[in-house]
Amino acid sequence: MKALLASPWVRWGLAGLLQLTLVGLPLADRLQVHWFGEEVTLALRPVDPRDLLRGDYVILNPEIQLVDTGIGVPAEVFGGDDVWVVVAPDGEGISRAVAVLSAPPTDGRIALKGRVSSTPSASDTVLRIDYGLDAFFVPEGQGLEIERLPRDRVRLVVAVSADGRSAPLRLVADGEVLLKDSAF
Repeated sequence: MKALLASPWVRWGLAGLLQLTLVGLPLADRLQVHWFGEEVTLALRPVDPRDLLRGDYVILNPEIQLVDTGIGVPAEVFGGDDVWVVVAPDGEGISRAVAVLSAPPTDGRIALKGRVSSTPSASDTVLRIDYGLDAFFVPEGQGLEIERLPRDRVRLVVAVSADGRSAPLRLVADGEVLLKDSAF
């Protein structure tokens, strides 16, 4: 074994394999969410059209980023904490927040894992949560179509894994798929 590792070809091969593994792990994680995650549809809030397209991605603003504390938020939640937001579809098929938990649900409900970006003040009843779903990469030049659409017509379909990780799948407007996100 020692003689095998003494070969520079084997060492370079092992170094290359290590690098490929480090690059491939995030991709494998994303693929797992895409392939095995439950699909949920999220409504988007309006964004200033001047900031909608930056480079080759569209800025998204999911409504679920702002959660009303009236649905029940654990008292021990602070900025920077991980939370799981349980969602359920409304009459239009849009998934809305129905509960905020400080640990993943154990009863099989779908919950998106997010990080609290700000907690409500005395005059505010909104908890701001970041899910990492704020950008959707698009082929060059296709973002203008989405920029011109009213934001209340555009929906984001995401895959949610059992542990709450989420990944965008596609942008939909009036039931028509505008863009699909590849896992790569």
